[in-house]
This record gives sequence, structure tokens and C-alpha cells, in this order.
Amino acid sequence: MATYSSGRNSRRPRAGSGSRRRTGDDRPSRSKSFTPQPAVKKSLWEKITAFFTNESPGTPRVEQTRKINSSNGSSRDGQPERPARKAESVEVTTPRLYVGNLSFEATESDLFELFNGVGQVQNAEVVTYKHNQRSKGFAFVQMLTVEEAQRAVTELHDKEFLGRKLLVSGAKSSEHHSAS
Repeated sequence: MATYSSGRNSRRPRAGSGSRRRTGDDRPSRSKSFTPQPAVKKSLWEKITAFFTNESPGTPRVEQTRKINSSNGSSRDGQPERPARKAESVEVTTPRLYVGNLSFEATESDLFELFNGVGQVQNAEVVTYKHNQRSKGFAFVQMLTVEEAQRAVTELHDKEFLGRKLLVSGAKSSEHHSAS
């Protein structure tokens, strides 16, 4: 037959059972062993975003974000880098030329001198930002004739200028540009 106790005495530790007495400063002694923290339960929204971002359940959110960013080649500020656009060569039908991959230090007089070696230049215009007048990295050059423009494309396309290979092609006309 089972005997029951009131439970009063059963809760106190027995003498010599391994319980430690507190020292004079009344701080409990701490063991140096590591106890793992229980996993934090994710909210529904976190589960949904984890599903769509291919987040593994054991990977912390910050490390997973770093993994994603480093795998797709993003910039330091977290924004993904845009893929480099393929150079689009436009047929030269007008004397106006597009000059791309231009050094940011290039000036209109530099372009004027460069293209004047090929033919007569009417105008050279480096495109800049309005607020700080810094070059956007491309320009337009107006040659005197279409033949000179075609010769400039054949001679100056992929030529090194101020540390960068130029991309020289025919400029899109305003009708073609507004359609695309």
C-alpha cells in the first residue's frame, strides 16, 4: 500500500545531498558550463519571409542577410548592384555621336581635341548632374558630316582615353529615344 507525505519535508534538501551553502555575500554560485538558450518562436510574418528568402530555420536572420548579399554581389549599403549593361551599338545615320564609358575627369575641351583628330567637330557636350555639375560618364559629340562621324566610330571605339575604353556609337535620335 502506498504512503503519502504532506510534502512539507520532501521539498527541503537533505543534508549532504549536494546542495551548497551560501557564503557570506549571499550570492548563488554559478557553474561555468554553457546552457543553450531555447529557440525563439518565429511569428507568422517571420515564417512567411523566411520561406520566400530561402532562410534556413537554424540560421540567424542577420547572418542569413549577409549570406544573401554576398552571394548576389551587392554593394556595401545593402542595395543590389545593377548588372552591367551591354553596349548597344547604334548605326551612325546622323553626325551626332554618343560617347560612353567616359572618365569623370574628362572635359568638353578634351573631347573636342580627341575627335578633332578624326574630323571637324561642331560641338562636344559632357552630360552632368544638375545639382553638383559632376559628369555622368557619357557625352555627345556633333561632327560636321555623317562620314566623319562614321570614321570617328571606327577609329575611336574601344580606344583608351583617360584610363577608360571609350564606347563610341551613333546617338539615338529624339524620336527613337522617346519611343523606348
